[in-house]
Amino acid sequence: MAENPVTWCFTGNDRTGNPVKISSQGVQWIVREARKRSGIPKEITAHILRHSYATHLLEMGLDIMSIKDLLGHADIQTTLIYLHVAQSGRQKPFSPLDRLYGR
Repeated sequence: MAENPVTWCFTGNDRTGNPVKISSQGVQWIVREARKRSGIPKEITAHILRHSYATHLLEMGLDIMSIKDLLGHADIQTTLIYLHVAQSGRQKPFSPLDRLYGR
């Protein structure tokens, strides 16, 4: 059911006015209009928002395989691009024993 919903949060209309899932062109139009109305001069696209969302999830600690599944990527190589973009901050290497018992 989650993969093929019959009710959508955001809808478009078919030629007869019945609600249907929103098209990719509809999403692009919404993003373009929101950017214009906000006064942001830089171009923003739905793809940029998707990329930013995935990068932020990675930076917040979500594992790369979950992000792959969430984005619907078939190949992990596509998702691994986010590892190069994320500003996750490097940590000094440590031994798990150093963190044993809250040390």
